Amino acid sequence: MNSTTTTSFLSQWTGQHLNVIDASIPKSDYIAIDLSKANQDLNTFDIASSSAWEDYITNYLKSHKKQVAFGGYLETRNLYNRSAYFSAQAEAEQRNIHIGLDLWCPANTAVLACFEGVIHSFKNNTNFGDYGPTIILEHNINNQTFYTLYGHLSEVSIGNLKVGDSVAQGETIAYLGEASVNGDYAPHLHFQIIKDLQNKVGDYPGVCCLNDLEFYKSNTINPEPILGL
Repeated sequence: MNSTTTTSFLSQWTGQHLNVIDASIPKSDYIAIDLSKANQDLNTFDIASSSAWEDYITNYLKSHKKQVAFGGYLETRNLYNRSAYFSAQAEAEQRNIHIGLDLWCPANTAVLACFEGVIHSFKNNTNFGDYGPTIILEHNINNQTFYTLYGHLSEVSIGNLKVGDSVAQGETIAYLGEASVNGDYAPHLHFQIIKDLQNKVGDYPGVCCLNDLEFYKSNTINPEPILGL
């Protein structure tokens, strides 16, 4: 699909306040969070510890009286340094630029399909710091094909899925997983809109290196405006 055409096509949803987690949580209860390497607060706890991350996120939400913290598209983060899965010797080859949207909220929160589509694939990506259980949906709307990825789910979420099964927009497709199954992170949803899946199955990079950034900027779309954030 033509990259410009896809971006223009998806822009029709901008501001329509679509949901990818529990629709009973109003957008007024969402708050942006900065998890980039510029945030000095992240130097005050052990970023290698998922429990320390969960405490940080929980306290952040409590102090702002909100239910969901969101952000991270094209954000350069240090938190991936804890995992050899993302490391590289050359700085420009280190995978530390986030190319999806994170929504931080409690484990077992319902995950919703952003658009109508079918189950393209699913997989438990078990590398340390990876997605854990992951679902990818394929969407073909008005002859435009694109994909959405939902990562850091519970194991039960992928237990009874079938490739090709239809899903309705807003349908509950999964639930968020705990750190023990979600790649060792505080509970959150990694949500990504992808133009060309590049023949991937049950997985697609959610973090890239500086050398590959221009490609992934062109092959992914910032979900924030589509979700009304």
